[in-house]
Amino acid sequence: MGLLDSLKKAFSKPYKTISVAEAKELLGSGATLIDVRSAQEWRTGRAPQARHVPLDRLQGSATGFNRNRPVIAVCASGVRSASAARLLATQGYDAYSVRGGMAAWRQAGEPVR
Repeated sequence: MGLLDSLKKAFSKPYKTISVAEAKELLGSGATLIDVRSAQEWRTGRAPQARHVPLDRLQGSATGFNRNRPVIAVCASGVRSASAARLLATQGYDAYSVRGGMAAWRQAGEPVR
């Protein structure tokens, strides 16, 4: 492996950032959606199929996810979900972060409860 390959690997993301449409497609195939926002944010509206796992509690909770299914993280705008997806990926999960978070979810017209 050359220097360029080593640098690419060192700086590459271990997870994928996906659109709301891509997230919906993965959910239709059995993926797990986790909402990593705070309890107060969670109460303002969430994706119906989301499981609430605040980012600060994710470390201990991740072991409960099915390792054979993708795990998609969502937050308000995409920053915390990226951190969650990175953590999940380092634990061996096929992890994704929703680009734009719940703001993008709402803009796409997806249901919120």
